[in-house]
Amino acid sequence: METRMDLSRQRELARQLADLRREGRQQSGLDERLVPPDADTAYQVAQMVEEELGWDVVGWKIAGMKSGLQRQLRISSPIYGRVFAPLIKSSPASVEHARQCSPIPEVEFQALLGADLPPRAKPYTVDEVGDAVASLHPGIELAECRFIHDAAFPPMPAIMADGSGSGTIVLGEPIADWRSRDVATQDVVLNCNGIERRRGSAAEAIDHPLVPLAWLANELSRTGIGLKAGQTISTGTLTGMLRPKAGETYVADFGPLGSVSATYS
Repeated sequence: METRMDLSRQRELARQLADLRREGRQQSGLDERLVPPDADTAYQVAQMVEEELGWDVVGWKIAGMKSGLQRQLRISSPIYGRVFAPLIKSSPASVEHARQCSPIPEVEFQALLGADLPPRAKPYTVDEVGDAVASLHPGIELAECRFIHDAAFPPMPAIMADGSGSGTIVLGEPIADWRSRDVATQDVVLNCNGIERRRGSAAEAIDHPLVPLAWLANELSRTGIGLKAGQTISTGTLTGMLRPKAGETYVADFGPLGSVSATYS
């Protein structure tokens, strides 16, 4: 694979991805000359997709914080993507299964920022990032992918250019006094139509919701983008990935921290 990708090819890929997202459709594979050679190029293309769409960025998603999920995703470090307006919904939410692109429901803590975390030379600490969080919510990310999961599925940088599988975020009620509660070890259960399908915790999957948030703040600081007050950050799946069917309702039970529900109609 080439080690660089000129701007005209980056723009060509960005237009393709923006068209797919705008029209709610997928494609099989990707022309090899349009596969970004590395993460930085992939994220440049993702920024071009934002420009092509002209949609507001209302949040971000993070994936692959730990080695187990990184192996599954064929990556060596965490990845991120933009969440566009109006794809943040309150629980209980419903989406049309037929219009979702390779959907995956993922149980995640969602952090709503109350202050900007702008680009700067000094890295952000976990405590600083925590101070910028206005509220923490139980959530479900309804991840999507503009590429069909078939034999022609392109390499990971193409997925990162597509927003790392970003889709809709469903928010539960804010968790009261979240900073004084042990959110990391709280057992979280994902039920589908009343039957348990997955179980996990932040401690196992991401250490603590503020850890991936601090990672993202520093990544977006490094690249001159930054995080803004009012944005919601989906901090990474606690329950892995599974494929939903039409007619299924997923309820993520965070015990005393609350619950959140999403239906694929």
